[in-house]
Amino acid sequence: MRDEEEDIVPNEDGSQDDSGNDTPQDHTEEGFDDVIRPASGSHFYENDENPEDTITKVTGMYKDWFLDYASYVILERAVPAIEDGFKPVQRRIMHSMKELDDGRYNKVANIVGHTMQYHPHGDASIGDAIVQIGQKDLLIDMQGNWGNILTGDGAAASRYIEARISKLGQDILYSPKVTNWQLSYDGRKNEPIHLPVKFPLLLAQGAEGIAVGLSTKILPHNFNELIDASIKVLKGKSFTLYPDFPTAGIADMSNYNDGMRGGRVRVRAKISQLDKQTLVITQIPFSTNTSTLIDSILKANEKGKIKVKKIEDNTAAEVEILIHLPPGVSPDKTIDALYAFTACETSIAPLGCVIVDNNPVFMGVSEMLRISTERTKNLLKRELEIQLDELENKWHLSTLEKIFIREEMYIDFKLYSDRENLYQYLYQRFEPFKKDFVRDIHDDDLQKLTQIPMIRITRFDSDKADDAIAKLEAEMEQVKHDLDHLTDYAIAFFQNIKDKYGKGRERQTEIRNFDTIEATKVVLRNTKLYVNREEGFIGTSLKRDEYVADCSDIDDVIVFLRDGKMMISKVDDKK
Repeated sequence: MRDEEEDIVPNEDGSQDDSGNDTPQDHTEEGFDDVIRPASGSHFYENDENPEDTITKVTGMYKDWFLDYASYVILERAVPAIEDGFKPVQRRIMHSMKELDDGRYNKVANIVGHTMQYHPHGDASIGDAIVQIGQKDLLIDMQGNWGNILTGDGAAASRYIEARISKLGQDILYSPKVTNWQLSYDGRKNEPIHLPVKFPLLLAQGAEGIAVGLSTKILPHNFNELIDASIKVLKGKSFTLYPDFPTAGIADMSNYNDGMRGGRVRVRAKISQLDKQTLVITQIPFSTNTSTLIDSILKANEKGKIKVKKIEDNTAAEVEILIHLPPGVSPDKTIDALYAFTACETSIAPLGCVIVDNNPVFMGVSEMLRISTERTKNLLKRELEIQLDELENKWHLSTLEKIFIREEMYIDFKLYSDRENLYQYLYQRFEPFKKDFVRDIHDDDLQKLTQIPMIRITRFDSDKADDAIAKLEAEMEQVKHDLDHLTDYAIAFFQNIKDKYGKGRERQTEIRNFDTIEATKVVLRNTKLYVNREEGFIGTSLKRDEYVADCSDIDDVIVFLRDGKMMISKVDDKK
């Protein structure tokens, strides 16, 4: 599963163009086009006739370029932000999908084109990024052939597949009233600086990227376990997080190290014995697919490390690889050999690196979760404050309207020819009721009152108005209660997300500690070692000489000489 920010390949013009790397936005606009050309034309000499007389030194011109470029790649392309867990291309995709959202599916080609209003770096990087988001099965509701992470098959062309925002995405990604906005690259549109994500999305999806001078590799974690951990954070309890891979498998997390630098996770395929001569693989390690797995088994078979008769790949919705063994080969020993010599066991080195306040910071997944949970709580608080302000404003206007009609203030309008005197009259009439209002009366409030149609005044129902105001007051009290008990409100929010979307997202990867398999004990000894004592040779090609033992090409040979010296060498044809 390659990341959309890998394999930086410069074009002739200095831009970056591949399936995930984008032409530097700010530098292309402001700096690179200006500074990449020499000051004196196509050469660096000030004097064309005698270049040896004066030479322009270019050392200073290059001094800050590398740092500027490295900063751009780190901050704007390869490393996700801690706030929402997105890289810029991913954030712009989800923002574009929201703008296009009408409840129906959109062609991915249409989404890609719309995203280019915010991310003008080619359709290939956007198309690859949206497929990767979709394959994680969290934020996008997919229709069509989106590829298969188990087999490594790619998605169909963007004109053939469709997408819309999933219900989970609608619930956790968007809240325009609390979103901070910035101008797009050309100043024509507004785009979010960060999306107000109310969920530890970065840890649920995982992230991988290669920047300049650093990289990041955050492994995916289980949906339900992340919510449980977030609730524990809110309650002040301790928690432990371990990765959960979409390809399932068996993982040894004993050296996970909280996802920080230096940690390591060993992941194995799930192999079982179907019968005496057949093994079946039903789960594969993360970062592999059935094609690469089978290739590694075939290579090990060619090198004589294992012995396989035939391999059948029946993978569709679920993995099923049948390995047929020759007669006389031990299935148990072959399983160990598969782990030792093929991609049936892989080792993954996590590296938690995220952008915090425009700086790359290395941190563990526990700290990432705490930051995400606290941000979710703050976002919920801001939403409640905005909701309370809107309810109070609605209550204020409804109360003003009720008093205005009940006191028949509209009758004396004809006595005042100008607006200033009319407003002064209304302010005086409202003075006895001023203590009951949640805020002061403004000219805008009075303008709305003077624009009420007469038919609405004549049909005014005081009882209905009182009921509407009472309903608003009840809602205001509930919001105030939620603000006073914000932690409980946040816990209920997380629990609601789990109840709605947690079913079917149980842990797939089995956590188990397993021993390291010694290759020398499971390798197939398919050759013979001979020695010629008179001439002083050992090797597998000396078939006319003295037979020593069966061996493999990874064995060591220890030779004791008559003078007491000892020599150690690898198995070879003749040595």
